[in-house]
Amino acid sequence: MSNRIDVCFDELKAKNKKALVTFVTAGDPDMETTEKTVLEMFENGADIIELGVPFSDPIAEGPTIQKASLRSLSGGTTLDKIFDLVKRLRQKTDKPLLLMMYINTIFKYGTQRFFENCKAYSIDGVIVPDMPFEERDEIQSVADEYGIYNINLVAPTSQERVSMIAARSKGFVYVVSSLGVTGTRKEITTDFDTLLAPFKNGSYCPHCIGFGISTPEQAANISKHADGVIIGSAIVNIIAENGKNSPSPVGSFVRQVRAAIDN
Repeated sequence: MSNRIDVCFDELKAKNKKALVTFVTAGDPDMETTEKTVLEMFENGADIIELGVPFSDPIAEGPTIQKASLRSLSGGTTLDKIFDLVKRLRQKTDKPLLLMMYINTIFKYGTQRFFENCKAYSIDGVIVPDMPFEERDEIQSVADEYGIYNINLVAPTSQERVSMIAARSKGFVYVVSSLGVTGTRKEITTDFDTLLAPFKNGSYCPHCIGFGISTPEQAANISKHADGVIIGSAIVNIIAENGKNSPSPVGSFVRQVRAAIDN
């Protein structure tokens, strides 16, 4: 059976459309709100959703997602509760779902047990931002065994390594737009034409740009350089402001981004 991520990109390519990948911290402010928000995002044009697994010391995150992690953890979120959330979501949607998490969470849970559950609960991929590409072997074979894509990241500093990483990637490559931690940015100055040239010259899997994209206009501009855009902190900000009333404003924002990318 093919991975939902591959199916999604094939369908988008056939329609000449770009992917919209969105992120929420699972359990912020509670699981019920996360469930409604995820469905609202899918209904309003998100193609793939990353569920952030809260971590007590999220080094790659800026204050927005750090605070969301703390709100979620203080509400009692655990990995098992996130799997239960995915089980409920799978009764209502068959679109790709990923877990974004830190490597220690996987090790603590047990690598084998973790990927076995990803398959059992129909998770399509994982993103582990604190795991260097060179150390991916720590989880790669187990992920492959269960058909779960381990999504690789490239950053503006990866110039020399982009071709190598792209050649060994599945699903899509997560292109980090700017150096530093996550968070919205006024402008993104990376030279994507140079950084992403290897993707134009090789038959690699799709690539999506994330980190710092906060407005529909930015998303539209960035989408011209890649197969899709990833939006996280801007959505988490809306949830921070609206709490349990977040699903509707998040859905409205996603709809605006979708329209901007499609135009």
